[in-house]
Amino acid sequence: MATKVLVPRLGEGVDEVTVTKWLKQVGDSIKELEPLLEVNTDKVDTEIPAPASGIVLKIIAQEGQVSKVGELLAVIGVAGESVDGDESAQSAGVSKVSKVENDALSESKGQKSVAPQPSTATRPSTDLGFISPVVAKIAAEHGVNLGQVAGTGLNGRITKNDVLAFVSSGQKSQVESQNVQRSTFNLQPIAGDQLIKHTMIRRSIAEHMVMSKRTSPHVLTVMEADLSRITKHRAANKSAFERDGVKLTFTAYFMSAIVAGLKAYPTVNSSWTDEGVLIHKSINLGMATSLGEEGLIVPVIKSADNLSLLAMARTVNDLANRARNKKLQPDEVKGGTFTLTNHGISGSLFAFPVINQPQCGILGVGAMQKRVVVIDDAIAIRPMVYLSFVFDHRILDGASADWFLVKVKETLENWA
Repeated sequence: MATKVLVPRLGEGVDEVTVTKWLKQVGDSIKELEPLLEVNTDKVDTEIPAPASGIVLKIIAQEGQVSKVGELLAVIGVAGESVDGDESAQSAGVSKVSKVENDALSESKGQKSVAPQPSTATRPSTDLGFISPVVAKIAAEHGVNLGQVAGTGLNGRITKNDVLAFVSSGQKSQVESQNVQRSTFNLQPIAGDQLIKHTMIRRSIAEHMVMSKRTSPHVLTVMEADLSRITKHRAANKSAFERDGVKLTFTAYFMSAIVAGLKAYPTVNSSWTDEGVLIHKSINLGMATSLGEEGLIVPVIKSADNLSLLAMARTVNDLANRARNKKLQPDEVKGGTFTLTNHGISGSLFAFPVINQPQCGILGVGAMQKRVVVIDDAIAIRPMVYLSFVFDHRILDGASADWFLVKVKETLENWA
């Protein structure tokens, strides 16, 4: 009997999803709990597993389509099984299975099954989509015509691994000399403009950022902190944390310092309403996490004020890893009361982050650099970092914002 694949409820308040990518096509075989498709909800990409093993007989919801919880996405069954009288799905399933069975039969008779060879047909350069600098550089170094590379990334985007696999296969580019001469950052079509279509995540980010700038007056205040004690503490405790299976990152320290600041000045842990300023009882810290070319996402550490440094570091590791592997649940990106963005990872010294509405503020942490500073009228070299605090001027004034930032700074500089 055929099994229907329905839109599951992925979290509280999640009533619909957008199908972003089918991982299997009609006629493909699939095992129970094997990922069948990816859906997006509130910037979270989530894999939906197959509820049963069998053949994908029919796909109902197409990529880009919005489906409500409980609606039919696909049908899984056995070869030859009828699906609501749809003969096309039935025949496709039979065709696919027949090929698999024939291959298996050939091998059982001692015949070698010939694997299909990758197509060497060149894609039009206008179909390449976005090409990252890393991909462009590798392609240029190896003389690879990206039009011949099959992309496995989001929306068919060509990734670093796609290019390396192409190089390892020993295939030669038909336009090697042209690619070598072209600039690393100029592997776009030589003539004409190129349209890179928005992904669901990029569109969601854009809408949220524009809404935030229109909603609240953003004000920036910047201080710098000496991380000498933090670096020493981290060096002394990294091994102990690793024995507990935890990577001790600077992010855990920044999160703990923010907790200290929010405890000292609860008004920063708030939201603006027409009736008044809503002070949040729980401290739920958002952690802006880069997804590379796809954008960013902000998983939330719930009740962060109850976590030790070890527990904070473990939670930071877990959320960051699952965010990059698209394993977050929709509830894990909701309910934040304050956000940290560590833009220094890419070398930025300080920035003007956009508030994650409806929060009161966001703290940006720049790259740590050893700089010459004056301490007690003496010149010293210290690991310094800029702290950029952007706040909602409806809630905080310059003085109250600086009080909070001073507390964060002092917590970092006096870590024991």
